Amino acid sequence: MPMEQETMGMLTGGFSIVIGITFIVVILLFFSKRQKPFRMAYGLVIGYLVFFSWAVNQALNAISFDVNHPMASEEITLRLGVAGVLWAISMLFFVLAIIKFSFTQKVNEEILRKGQG
Repeated sequence: MPMEQETMGMLTGGFSIVIGITFIVVILLFFSKRQKPFRMAYGLVIGYLVFFSWAVNQALNAISFDVNHPMASEEITLRLGVAGVLWAISMLFFVLAIIKFSFTQKVNEEILRKGQG
């Protein structure tokens, strides 16, 4: 796909910075002693970030593919398909993390209620 020369570098750099900061924050929360009940959920978020980053990488490779290549259409379609599957897997991790966060919160509330009563 034709675009300005600096665009892919800015897309890649910007995405890498944002996802890197997010990954560091989640890793710090994962190893935090106060967040121990949520460790499984944070692990799922890490899985989400890894698969989402991989999906974005595939999508960026697809849109930057040389359109003059003899099999460009097929190659771009394949890369976008792979990106879609990776994105779907990342969303599965994300949904499981949300479920785990919700479940862990309910368990903590029940423990607190039993301790007060």
